Amino acid sequence: MLPFQAGILQALPQHASFLSFSVKPIADKDSVIKALQALSTLVDGERVVLGLGASLLQLLGQQIAGLHDFSGIPGSLVPLPVTPAALWCWCRESERGELVHQGRRIRQALAGVFQVQQAVDAFKYASGRDLSGYEDGTENPEAEAALTAAFVQGQGAGLDGGSYVAIQHWLHDFESLEAMSGAQQDDLIGRHKSDNEEFDEAPVSAHVKRTAQESFTPEAFVLRRSMPWSEQSKAGFHFVAFATSFYAFEAQLRRMCGAEDGIVDGLFSFTKPVSGAYFWCPAMREGRPDLAVIGL
Repeated sequence: MLPFQAGILQALPQHASFLSFSVKPIADKDSVIKALQALSTLVDGERVVLGLGASLLQLLGQQIAGLHDFSGIPGSLVPLPVTPAALWCWCRESERGELVHQGRRIRQALAGVFQVQQAVDAFKYASGRDLSGYEDGTENPEAEAALTAAFVQGQGAGLDGGSYVAIQHWLHDFESLEAMSGAQQDDLIGRHKSDNEEFDEAPVSAHVKRTAQESFTPEAFVLRRSMPWSEQSKAGFHFVAFATSFYAFEAQLRRMCGAEDGIVDGLFSFTKPVSGAYFWCPAMREGRPDLAVIGL
């Protein structure tokens, strides 16, 4: 059994918080190590999933093959913001109050060394739908295929069970979406909102056409764990995709943004990414994240 962080594979929680942190300018290597050690006691890989950024490993004088900061897609026809961070936590709870306490404990453990860069309050909507009303993750791999898609295998202790995760924060324009007819909305996605059935002949710009995982060479499978979010009058989708490298995410995004063939994904008609970052999610060892791979 791979020693992965179990929350990655489990069903979406009812409530979640996605926290990204940067290292404070005054922090030194020793204080960062102490903060990470304190944080590791709170990370069980299930209620709290941990991700490490490339800049954090660089500060520690360490590296993991394939880990780098998101830098956009050359030739993109749409803006793709780049917002690298040092540390990422996905807090997962069935009850909102517990989520508040979970986040408070994490901030306390990191106080004085790390500062919050982004905090996203997310939730499960209906059976797992985006706020546009469409189901998300319909083509997610399952069972053994999910393990193969999401977790590194055959690379040795400390790496096996780890996962690369791509994050994007998407902001919806509901007025633009609601100005469209139901048929026009369905064409953007390539599925019927009513029953989630894919069209036999979807437009080439439909999201299902742009991101069909088996249509890439090599195939581009990811395990999606995205969730809706809201903050006052703003809302959208927090995209989260786990894989064995960043290839699959970048292959899909390159086609979505028009860099591959000049055709832009229909999603951009009503929503846009406002952040983008990459992280490495370490494997687990004895109930805690395995940080030996980064020298801790």
